[in-house]
Amino acid sequence: MTDEEVQDIEIQLVLEALRLRFGYDFRNYAPASLRRRVTQCLSSCEFTYISEIIPRLLHQGAFLDRLIQVLTISVSTLFRDPEVFRLLREHSVPMLRTYPYFNVWMAGCATGEEVYSMAILLKEAGIYDRGRIFATDINRENLDIAERGYYKADRWQEFENNYRLSGGQSKLEDYCHMDGDWLSFDPELKKNMVYSTHNLATDGVFAEMQFIVCRNVLIYFDGGLQHRVIDLFQDSLVRGGHLCLGMSENLDLGRPGHEFQAVSEKHRLFMAGYKRAGS
Repeated sequence: MTDEEVQDIEIQLVLEALRLRFGYDFRNYAPASLRRRVTQCLSSCEFTYISEIIPRLLHQGAFLDRLIQVLTISVSTLFRDPEVFRLLREHSVPMLRTYPYFNVWMAGCATGEEVYSMAILLKEAGIYDRGRIFATDINRENLDIAERGYYKADRWQEFENNYRLSGGQSKLEDYCHMDGDWLSFDPELKKNMVYSTHNLATDGVFAEMQFIVCRNVLIYFDGGLQHRVIDLFQDSLVRGGHLCLGMSENLDLGRPGHEFQAVSEKHRLFMAGYKRAGS
């Protein structure tokens, strides 16, 4: 048996311990991504073997947060892929206007930059007060950062450029202010946000949604888990609701049971059709 095969066994044992002890299920995450992440954990924790993670995980509860931080991806920015948010202004905002009240789910929200992007988008459309944004992630530490809404001020130029390219209708400083090395978002943007842990691999529908945004999360799942999550989103969306995925993610429009139509396949924006039979 090769060293790589032994490591694969160790990784599976770590994932099983994580599932049985804490209920986090990473078994259907893409193997290559998991291997990279677990290897990073070895160096950061000064372990020699992957299996050394298991006793630390089982007997030191504080280690859970550290492992989850390693296993999950936390790359985000304000108005990421500005052309996508420009498209949302043109297509998804008019759809949301048709509802007297609406729910938006930002699934896998990481550290929250895109949550605030969505809030600004709705604010500028004059419909923020009619909506609620559910921001979820498996990583509690990331959710805490998102809920506080404090980010390094050295990212200001990137944030401002993305906002302008997305079709921003005001000035970004109207929504946040500088405080030394940090910038913080206006409390008015936070009033209709609900933050909660949610595991896309195991958890179910928790509310009826008009719009779901889940960008650059599915690329870390294997095919079976991707299908499971798309089914979850379909069961959560009203007919005519929108789903926005990441630019590198695909939705198999021809797969039996999926009732989505492309609004813009290039920008990964889709509209939900009828619910599946029996749902």
